Amino acid sequence: MSFVIVLVILVSVSNLVVAAHVGLTTTDPSWDDAHATFYGDINGGETMQGACGYGDLFKEGYGLETAALSTALFNNGKTCGACFELMCVNSQYCKPNAGTIRITATNFCPPNYNEPVQYHWCNPPNKHFDLSMKMFLSFAEYRGGIVPVKFRRVMCHKRGGVRFEIKGNPYFIMVLVYNVGGAGDVTNVEIRGDKSNWIGMSRNWGQIWNAGSDLVGQKLSFVVRTSDGKSLTFFNVAPENWGFGQTYEGTLNF
Repeated sequence: MSFVIVLVILVSVSNLVVAAHVGLTTTDPSWDDAHATFYGDINGGETMQGACGYGDLFKEGYGLETAALSTALFNNGKTCGACFELMCVNSQYCKPNAGTIRITATNFCPPNYNEPVQYHWCNPPNKHFDLSMKMFLSFAEYRGGIVPVKFRRVMCHKRGGVRFEIKGNPYFIMVLVYNVGGAGDVTNVEIRGDKSNWIGMSRNWGQIWNAGSDLVGQKLSFVVRTSDGKSLTFFNVAPENWGFGQTYEGTLNF
């Protein structure tokens, strides 16, 4: 009996060693399965932007700790701004003891139906993260190209307050809401001028929100709600002489 127990322990230890070698460090059911690739170069060349409405990812504070998500994860842009923790698993290309990485969803990895099936990484129903090269190389070897990963949603930790970049024109105001902490993904935005009532904004695309109201010359306030149901009110974030193309930062964050 004691021999069997010792054998079981040895097998268990052996399995843990193998798991550590390929990067697997948890069996927690809160982790889900996906794959990851990378784009650009080590300095962030071809930094992916666009589908979430973010502009200069370095200027906006996201840097290279970002990813484009496949259709199954992107959710038509509603996941933009959400944060994820990833680990490389079950591959010879996982770097031993690399730990996990954290990224913010900033773009969309579109389906690719015109290529051979082995390149259909982002096609539904696949869950996939297209990382910056820097983030990919932090837990996997370059020659791996594509590796299996475990992932889970985590809270976002951002420096400073929530930021509002005003776009559009006097009759169709558009606002990019970014640098959002907490859940990270915004589900509802309201805007108010100091001479108006609260006005509900519609999602234009990604995290750009719009309203068909002329609020020029008024101080602007916002209510922002995130996917976990939390909301914050930002009073008089933009002064009455605010301008299109300008960014204003609130004093609060989630």
